[in-house]
Amino acid sequence: MFFYLLLLFTLLPMTELVLLIKIGRHIGLLNAILIIIITGISGASLARWQGLTVIKEVQDQLSVGIMPKEEILDGMMILAGGLLLLTPGLITDIVGLIAIIPITRKWIKYFLKKKLAQMMDEEKFQINRF
Repeated sequence: MFFYLLLLFTLLPMTELVLLIKIGRHIGLLNAILIIIITGISGASLARWQGLTVIKEVQDQLSVGIMPKEEILDGMMILAGGLLLLTPGLITDIVGLIAIIPITRKWIKYFLKKKLAQMMDEEKFQINRF
């Protein structure tokens, strides 16, 4: 796990920097900076809007006594997407927007739930062996 985190915190910023330099050379420094600012502002407003929508859905479900499982996962993904949008760079902005947009968030949730179920089955198998 440490190795993956090390790669994440070294390779991702390096890749973002190289990409920004290449894009800046191609379209100009000011335009590259404007793209980052515009994606950050629009992403933050989209994250706020989606977050408020999810909070309302959670409150509605709790008021009738239903545990909001899907909405909690949505909220966590919106939070992660918002944090990625605050990080300067195009790769993190794209991944953050994918996590915030409801249509793409459904696909990510599907794969996350599938992966979590697989991990839980593997863990159950390991616990039962001992």
